[in-house]
Amino acid sequence: MAPAARVSALRRAGNEQFRNGQYCQAAALYSQALGLLEAAGERNAEEVSVLYSNRAACYLKDGNCSLCVKDCSVALDLVPFGIKPLLRRAAAYEALERYQLAYVDYKTVLQVDCTVQAAHDGVNRMTKALLEKDGLEWRQKLPPIPSVPISAQRRWDFPPAGSQAAAPRLKPTETAPLEKQVPTAAMTERAKTLKQEGNELVKKGNHKKAIEKYSESLKFSNQECATYTNRALCYLSLKQYKEAIQDCTAALEFDAKNIKAFYRRAQAFKELKVSNCKRVSD
Repeated sequence: MAPAARVSALRRAGNEQFRNGQYCQAAALYSQALGLLEAAGERNAEEVSVLYSNRAACYLKDGNCSLCVKDCSVALDLVPFGIKPLLRRAAAYEALERYQLAYVDYKTVLQVDCTVQAAHDGVNRMTKALLEKDGLEWRQKLPPIPSVPISAQRRWDFPPAGSQAAAPRLKPTETAPLEKQVPTAAMTERAKTLKQEGNELVKKGNHKKAIEKYSESLKFSNQECATYTNRALCYLSLKQYKEAIQDCTAALEFDAKNIKAFYRRAQAFKELKVSNCKRVSD
């Protein structure tokens, strides 16, 4: 059997073992495939990257987070900005309590594809963990977040109005001379619609559902200051003061003089202080 065919067979066998929960055996098969490629002098970057990423998934499942980080880093050196190795490395960093690095990887994923829910969830978890660990200055302590080139990003391609499509389709974005991701017109319009739906829910007093709408809106465009302050208002109503503080701080990054953000953040700090005092007295 030719080396390429043998490698392909080992990869398929590894995938099957992984699906069956046999992570150690799967990792061994991926290692064999990598050994064959190295012995044959073949360096197909994409194929090698996938094998390292797959083996990293095995290590992550077995709790060997350090080896997972190592393999994901190799995979990303070969093919930068791969979503799977970024997510796996982020999860490993999170398990190792290296929250700053996990945050950076989750944020990088969202630059590549803003629709990855696991990355949104990861950012939320890391934000809470870092706020508790480093206080309000946690953002200043972060390592640099890589700038993902436009050619590596994916954006929403919406189906026609009235379409029965269950979900939007993703398509690769064409290369453009821009350095940062800008929401498409369709994404911006969808974000506005969701924000308006959230506003209507707030008027009805349904703050929990409104938060869901605002959160969905931010997935399509996270550059709307009012969406953060509106969601902060909902968090205040639900006594989720830390989340309110986070949203107000995010809003102030866009508009450093935003009165609503300052006022609602001050309210949240006040309520947190009262709540903490009550706990001490109890």
